[in-house]
Amino acid sequence: MKEAFLKACRGIRTDYTPVWFMRQAGRYMPEYQKLRQKYDFLTMCKTPEIAAEVTLQPVKVLGVDAAILFSDILIPLEAMGLKIEFIDDKGPQVLPNIRTVADLEILGELNLEKIGFVFDAIRILINELNVPLIGFAASPFTLATYVIEGGSTKEFVNTKRFMFLEPEGFHKLMSLFTKATQKYLNEQIRAGVHAVQIFDTWAGILSPFDYESFVKPYVKRLIESLKTVPVIYFSSNTAGLINHLKELNADVLSIDWRIDIKDATDLLKNKPLQGNLDPLTLLGSDEELFKRVEKVLIGARGAKSHIFNLGHGVNINTSVDKLKKLVDFVHEFKFMED
Repeated sequence: MKEAFLKACRGIRTDYTPVWFMRQAGRYMPEYQKLRQKYDFLTMCKTPEIAAEVTLQPVKVLGVDAAILFSDILIPLEAMGLKIEFIDDKGPQVLPNIRTVADLEILGELNLEKIGFVFDAIRILINELNVPLIGFAASPFTLATYVIEGGSTKEFVNTKRFMFLEPEGFHKLMSLFTKATQKYLNEQIRAGVHAVQIFDTWAGILSPFDYESFVKPYVKRLIESLKTVPVIYFSSNTAGLINHLKELNADVLSIDWRIDIKDATDLLKNKPLQGNLDPLTLLGSDEELFKRVEKVLIGARGAKSHIFNLGHGVNINTSVDKLKKLVDFVHEFKFMED
C-alpha cells in the first residue's frame, strides 16, 4: 500500500506531496454519472458494492494517494430515528427537526445495525485498494445544523436561536451527537479505514467566543476517542478561528483558501496541514491553475508536513483531465533546496 498520505498525516515529510480531493468520488466523473442514471443517491450510498465502486473510480482514474469512502455526512441520522431525503436542486432534507429542549426526545441512540452497509463497503474496499482509505463523519455541530434547520441554509437562524435561547439544551444536543459520532467513526475504524476526517463545514458561521463555547470542547472530546488512526479536522471559512484550531488535538488540520497557507503554516508550525486550493481554480486556464498550485505547495513548505487538497469539494463542472493534470503536477513538483 502507498504510504505517503499516512506518513504526512503523522508529520513525516515524504519524497513528494501526497494529494487527494474532497468529493473526488462524485458528480464530475462520467463513470459516476452512468451509475447515477440507474440509481438514486441514497441507494448508491446504501449498496456496499456500488459505494465501493464509486470510491474506487477516482483512485483508478486520477492516481490520488488516498481514497475517501463514498457516503454522506447525514447517513447516521437515519440510525437515530430521523428521516433524510436528497432532492435534486434542493439538497438534503432532514425531518423531523430539533429546535428546542423538548424536541430532544425525538433523537434516538445511534443504531449501528441500521447503517451496516457503510461498514460492509469499507470491508470490500480494504481488499481492493492499494492506497489508504479515509472514513469520515460530520462534526457534532455541523450535524446539529442540518437537524435544526432541516437542510441547507445561509443564515442559520434556527440554529443560533436554539443556541442563544436554550444554551443548556444545545449543549445536550452536542453531547448526544458527539457520543453518536464517536461510535460511528470508531466502527469505521474497526471495519478497516486507515484515517478519518471530521467535516466541520459550518463552523465558520460562529464567532470565536461561540466556537470556543459550543463546538471546541466537543470536537476535542471526539478526536480524543479516535486516536488509533490519524484524524483530520476540516473546517470552512474559519480563518478567524485559527487560534482555537491550533489547540485542537487533530493530527492534521485541513484549511480552505480563505487563509493564505503560508500564514497558516506560520501560525500552526507543529501541525501537519491539508489544503487549500480554491476548487473553482480548476475551471480556469492551466496557467492560472498551476500558478496557484505552486503557491500552495511553496507556502506549505514550512509546515510539519503537507497533504495537497482543495479547500472544499470538487465542483461538478470540473474536468477529469484537469484534475489528473493537477495530481501529476503535485507529484512531480520539485522544491528548491532548503
